[in-house]
Amino acid sequence: MKARRRKGLLGGLVLAALCCGSAQAAEWRDLNHNGQKDPYEDPEAPIERRVEDLLGRMTLEEKTGTLAHGTLPGAGPTPGAAIGISAGGYDMAKVRDLVGRDHMSSFITRLDLPPAQFAEQNNAVQRAAEESRLGIPATISTDPRNHFQAVVGASTRGKGFSAWPETLGFAALRDEALVRRFGAAAAREYRAVGIHMALSPQADIGVEPRWPRITATFGSDPSLVSRMAGAYVEGFQGGRDGVTHSGVATIVKHWVGYGAATEGYDGHNYYGRNVTLDNRELAEHIRAFDGALAAHSAGVMPTYVVLHGVTLDGKPAEPVGAGFSKPLLTGLLRGGKGFDGLIVSDWSITRDCPERCSAPSAEAPQMPSAIGMPWGVEGLTVVQRFAKGINAGLDQFGGIDSPDPITQAVKQGLVSEARIDESVRRVLRLKFELGLFDQPFVDPRRAEQVLGDPAVKAEADAAQRASQVLLRNEGGILPLRRGARVWLQGLDPEAARAAGLEVVTRLEDADAALVRSAAPFETLHPYHFFGSRQHEGRLEFRDTDPDMQVIRTAAARVPVIVAIEMDRPAVLTAMVPHTRAILATFGASDAAVADVVAGKARARGRLPFDLPRSPVTTASRTARDKPLYPRGAGLGAAPGD
Repeated sequence: MKARRRKGLLGGLVLAALCCGSAQAAEWRDLNHNGQKDPYEDPEAPIERRVEDLLGRMTLEEKTGTLAHGTLPGAGPTPGAAIGISAGGYDMAKVRDLVGRDHMSSFITRLDLPPAQFAEQNNAVQRAAEESRLGIPATISTDPRNHFQAVVGASTRGKGFSAWPETLGFAALRDEALVRRFGAAAAREYRAVGIHMALSPQADIGVEPRWPRITATFGSDPSLVSRMAGAYVEGFQGGRDGVTHSGVATIVKHWVGYGAATEGYDGHNYYGRNVTLDNRELAEHIRAFDGALAAHSAGVMPTYVVLHGVTLDGKPAEPVGAGFSKPLLTGLLRGGKGFDGLIVSDWSITRDCPERCSAPSAEAPQMPSAIGMPWGVEGLTVVQRFAKGINAGLDQFGGIDSPDPITQAVKQGLVSEARIDESVRRVLRLKFELGLFDQPFVDPRRAEQVLGDPAVKAEADAAQRASQVLLRNEGGILPLRRGARVWLQGLDPEAARAAGLEVVTRLEDADAALVRSAAPFETLHPYHFFGSRQHEGRLEFRDTDPDMQVIRTAAARVPVIVAIEMDRPAVLTAMVPHTRAILATFGASDAAVADVVAGKARARGRLPFDLPRSPVTTASRTARDKPLYPRGAGLGAAPGD
């Protein structure tokens, strides 16, 4: 009866342990419901013994289910529910099927709920896992939640989570200690709501300025990317020796070459599936991962794209996505780099890409049901794709809704069960390292407290201010004096007033104009699911752009200060003559911008990439000309910053 009582989910003992860090957290849980303390249930047993005991109890179907990293389905009939987006929480009937019928125990969450409600939903998932035959707890992962950008399939703006600069902002500050503190704070928030795995950081180097995902990198310098990504892993995981019980497992991505995107087109899309680079360039992309690997990132995610122009093991790279490349995964990553953690595929690499995926139209736009990225293996069956990925070195497949093809691959002799066991061991070991077998539940009341920590919010707000880059300050116009009259475009008047500025509505009454803008972009592929959401195309400001027209009109009357959100490296050549001051921001609130303009805070950042002088085209390679503002530029950065 004692074992059954301890299985009482959110009973007093468990909540006491969660709230107070009590030794009660190590209480035995009767996961397989047999009334005995089996080795894998024993908190005092060595992890390897627990792993082997549990592995020996698993059926083939339970093992193959462990290799699936699915999506927690959202409740309700909305189109986003299938990919986990819902205001009503999870569809628990479907979750129970995934856990009980399909034996899956790893899932991404895309919910965006208040902290306590989010925690309750994740507890419900753990209850469903506890009811399964072996009681294997769920590992719940997420895309980044603590920044400003929110693009489905890449990032989320989480309710209640602290808001820090984009990772480009951390790169602008070059402060590894700050990144570690950020990681530790974000990890506490994740664990408080029941999230255990971060599908981040990006250790990609942004060598192609038109690439829409450069905003989530640490810039274009492989050395800086390596240091920053290593600090990120340390902060989230709780140290340099691997993930701790209270940490969050990181999955560093995307191995490797993703940032060299041809014409900037992203590998999620059919038209962005190929990348060309040489061996020297590939070596730079690989070097950027060194810091994260040295910090023992729990996992690595391979890139979607097919590499062309490089050799691996002395042979031309096979023209397949990295998730299917044995030389890239087993050879280079495991053999060359000595990586022994989890390799998790990016999402949907085994799914077909039908015409609605490769060539959507206004009449038939690409919907989530038509998302597939089987680049280079389109001619294989689905079962063969799974087999090729496993034999290449993958441990888990992201975004799949059934592990049956993996089971079929074993039964057809395409993959050995011994090879499946290797991957199951890695998945289970990480669950034990995270402490999930002993304490999978969270306290919703504590979640509200952790995500509302005023000290964390204060440091995040300070980072937003410091990470801005002052590129131009003609005549020392910044900071504006207290009480200066400002005409605003694109910035909340209340933020300006709170910074000590007077807001006016007529240019002729202003001492200066303050304009908030963003790097230019085009929507070149409006019918592709990701292409419609990503910033592609041109980077240069043009006189016909609405913001440029505002700036030119204002500059004819008053000095103009411009703050530009740099999700990609903007070409500012046409703008500079009409401005007195230019700030580059990488995830900052209106209040953060206003405080820097008013001198209540100092912009200490330096550019994490070059800003090209002229329009960027693949043919002209103008991104490699002498930049208008080089990487490292920043008037506000003090020596040593």
